Amino acid sequence: MAARAYWQGQIRLALVSIPVEVYPATRSGAAINFRQIHEPSGKPIAYEKVVAGLGPVDRDEIVKGYEVSKGNYVLLDDAEIEAVKIESRKTLELVQFVDAADIDVLYYEKPYFVVPADDLAEEAYVVLREALRGAKKVAVGQLSVRGREQLVALKPCGRGIVLEVLRYADEVQRAQSYFKDIGEAEPAPELLDLATTLIDKKTGPFKPEEFHDRYVDALKRLVEKKAKAKGKTILEDVGDNAPRGGNVIDLMAALKRSVGDSGAAKPAAGKKAAGKPAAKPAAKKRA
Repeated sequence: MAARAYWQGQIRLALVSIPVEVYPATRSGAAINFRQIHEPSGKPIAYEKVVAGLGPVDRDEIVKGYEVSKGNYVLLDDAEIEAVKIESRKTLELVQFVDAADIDVLYYEKPYFVVPADDLAEEAYVVLREALRGAKKVAVGQLSVRGREQLVALKPCGRGIVLEVLRYADEVQRAQSYFKDIGEAEPAPELLDLATTLIDKKTGPFKPEEFHDRYVDALKRLVEKKAKAKGKTILEDVGDNAPRGGNVIDLMAALKRSVGDSGAAKPAAGKKAAGKPAAKPAAKKRA
């Protein structure tokens, strides 16, 4: 089944318009979803709309409300909300170009693939992609989708272009409020050297297929075992590999062990036998 386009329209750069289609670049992971079950009957729990002191109410009596103060709401009906929705324009205007490093990682929310809508659009699409790549810039604009406006950024990605939905400024917490109590002391040079050595030792290409959600994998195995056991309780043995708290760690010693520094003591100096060459040191055994 062909993927459904998230948005169809045209990218506009000054007088140039490029018909494109936008598709989700991600998909839902293999998460395990649970339902609440009434154990005596084995049936799923249903939820009712209730009002405190009144009990269940009809759906026709429910409207949307925005709390303006404690316990006070402004009520809005669907027609009023629809009237202020942004028209889903079919044009993405590129209004600014910025360095990719200027957009903090906190602002990126979700990626999408942008593809040319037809063969005629491909030439202009490739020109935009290569111009962005050559200038090392990211294009910024606003996209109208489903009644709301999204801030987006376009950047080259291989032979294509990726659109990333960005968060607005009021959606991002200020990092300073969380990091303000961290001291400004510089780390000891020898500790920094050991940490850098450890980073170099573990540096390699990113291979996302080598990482799995181990909790989800364990839940799947548990569900399979539970189904075969016909309801019997099963406790997975996950082992006890987690470090225990309460111990003060010598950072220097821990870093040395991490980078493989055995810290072997130097042999004591001794007198050489007269007229005899110094004996060759014995080969070290590999740990």
